[in-house]
Amino acid sequence: MFIDFLTLIMINMVAGTVLLAYYLWKGIDEKDQRPYASAFAGVGLLALILGLQLSFTWPLPGSYNIGFGETTTLFGVVFLTTAISLSQGWDLIPVSIFAFFAGLDALLVGVRILSLGLTQEPLLSTVGFVLAGLGGIFAAPFFMFFRNNKNFRMLAVLVLLATAAIWSVTFYGALWGHLASFAKWVPATMVAPK
Repeated sequence: MFIDFLTLIMINMVAGTVLLAYYLWKGIDEKDQRPYASAFAGVGLLALILGLQLSFTWPLPGSYNIGFGETTTLFGVVFLTTAISLSQGWDLIPVSIFAFFAGLDALLVGVRILSLGLTQEPLLSTVGFVLAGLGGIFAAPFFMFFRNNKNFRMLAVLVLLATAAIWSVTFYGALWGHLASFAKWVPATMVAPK
């Protein structure tokens, strides 16, 4: 039986997406944005570590490692560079340019999940990946042109919260199933020799 940590990746995605929504709703107007840096760093570091682990070791069947590992790694880099930028008071436009490409990756992965019928809920996974991807794709235009547009910001917040809701539903189902499927699993070091 293979062991995976997709539930940890998913809850981290939910936390990061809600954090980003809150930042766009309230934090972006604050004079000192440094307090947000540690939260972005925590989400980013966890995503980077887990994404690289999936990408390098391939613990999942087939192309799931590409779809989840690489997008999680890119998500982690976006959040870590956001954390560094916020802690230093730097402009987020360069990070948002990188986020465009991470978003494009998530969008394509989402479409491909649907076309290949991957995951237990391909449509739900596709919508989650596509919405997350659109968030990354529109990050650069947002920070360049719409940062002070309250209506556009609220639309972005709502899209991010919808994304977080989808990942929450996916996380709940995966966690529920994983706890059941691994309930009697025993590591090889604890199995009595025959």
